[in-house]
Amino acid sequence: MHSLFKTIALVGRLNTPALGEPIRRLAAMLEEGGIKVLIEQDIALEHSIADYQKVARDHIGKLADLVVVLGGDGTMLSVARLLAPYRIPLVGINQGRLGFMTDIPLHEMEATVSNMIAGQFVPEERILLETTILRDGQPISTSLAFNDVVFSRGSIGSMIEFEIFVDNQFVYSQRSDGLIVSTPTGSTAYALASGGPILHPSLPAITLVPICPQSLSNRPIVVADVPATRAIVTP
Repeated sequence: MHSLFKTIALVGRLNTPALGEPIRRLAAMLEEGGIKVLIEQDIALEHSIADYQKVARDHIGKLADLVVVLGGDGTMLSVARLLAPYRIPLVGINQGRLGFMTDIPLHEMEATVSNMIAGQFVPEERILLETTILRDGQPISTSLAFNDVVFSRGSIGSMIEFEIFVDNQFVYSQRSDGLIVSTPTGSTAYALASGGPILHPSLPAITLVPICPQSLSNRPIVVADVPATRAIVTP
């Protein structure tokens, strides 16, 4: 088997008894093609897979050239956030209820993966959001989001009031239950349910979607050219 990738890691959704057999099947196919196979250690332990090298999920980015994710979109999202700094391509096999990103059906797994690692694919890049929480001007937490970042009133009974700035330019002040800052990938999730627009996955843009705003003038907006954009929400 001719492959563009020398080392491929397999990651799956935990607590899924039916996952053991397809992982073994896919690992055997890849190994027969001369590819080094890594199995995420929690999945290997859950399904008693001992024939391949086990690797912790947070070490996969340092070792693999490609990651195949067996699960639903939730599994894909968590793996994508973890591996984003390494810019490693991901392939999704749908083993869950939703399959917007994990769109390869299980019964086509071997044929599709075999074709993809031979070069028959069109790469698609998705943007992520990097979010930093400041307290008294000092960063206390930074994380990546594939779908969205939600600024919410939490357990407070009343609405909250805050201001929105994009690239240090004031956009508007708002009283609402919160705000959803969404990537194009996340535009079909919480943002859509709150009345936001759907963006094509390839667009370098984000949406700002108010959650139950008090004012009719505060509607969802799209911010383009996000690689040069910084959005700040100030309480």
